[in-house]
Amino acid sequence: MEACIGVDLGGTNIRAGRIMNDLIEVQNQVRTPKDAKNEWETVEAIKEVIRSVMNEHVEAIGIGVPSVVDRVRGIVYDVTNIPHWKEVHLKKSLEKEFEIPVYLDNDANCFALAERYYGVGQDFENFVGLTIGTGLGGGIIQQGKLLKDANCGSGEFGTLPYKDYTVEYYASGSFFLNVYGVDGSEMHQRALHRDHEALEAYRQLGKHLGEAVKMVVLTVDPQMIVFGGTVADAHVLFEEALWDDLQDFAFPSSIKNLHLFFSELEHPGILGAASLCY
Repeated sequence: MEACIGVDLGGTNIRAGRIMNDLIEVQNQVRTPKDAKNEWETVEAIKEVIRSVMNEHVEAIGIGVPSVVDRVRGIVYDVTNIPHWKEVHLKKSLEKEFEIPVYLDNDANCFALAERYYGVGQDFENFVGLTIGTGLGGGIIQQGKLLKDANCGSGEFGTLPYKDYTVEYYASGSFFLNVYGVDGSEMHQRALHRDHEALEAYRQLGKHLGEAVKMVVLTVDPQMIVFGGTVADAHVLFEEALWDDLQDFAFPSSIKNLHLFFSELEHPGILGAASLCY
């Protein structure tokens, strides 16, 4: 494939990049419409950002979306942070517009693919990519390929029950607001200034993430887990607590053999979406 476009659809921004020879040649972004009157206003914004990076060499488009997807028909369902997106036939609309193949998948799956093609996942056949942001999502790579599940819903470890809520209530950036009443950016700044409560909050986050890792290991038993997302960038503040929490795991040999990494990729959303075209 000569060139392709990767699109990272988020609740705040829509980012797109043209990839050629494994490099992002050009990229752009637009704001995700907040006051859209219908689903097609957001679809038009997607078309706009794709046009801005399109050229005659592009042969396919890949899109990562923050929800479940019918991969075959290219239908996006129930995007909670984008108004009106309950059932959007995105593949059909974009293929009609650009007359090239369009591929869709969940954004956390795209993160896992980005690590498989461009990051630490190149060295592992079986691993999980966990994205830690406002929520906690996951993508599963088995035998070198993205797990082909029935409804694009595997890897959503954040929605599993945990304590009195769910895993992502405690093991994501929402933890700081849910428990301490402070948003993640403020808590991070306080921790960098060695504020005692903030440092303890990150230590608790590490423990909860350790419990999430246990669930992942018990479910798919990967060789490796790679963390991405805005919260993962602050891993120096919680990594030690995460490992400490894993020490009482029921199967110590599984933890001994488990590799944990924190992503070093730039623009994994764009790279992972483009990887759907390969």
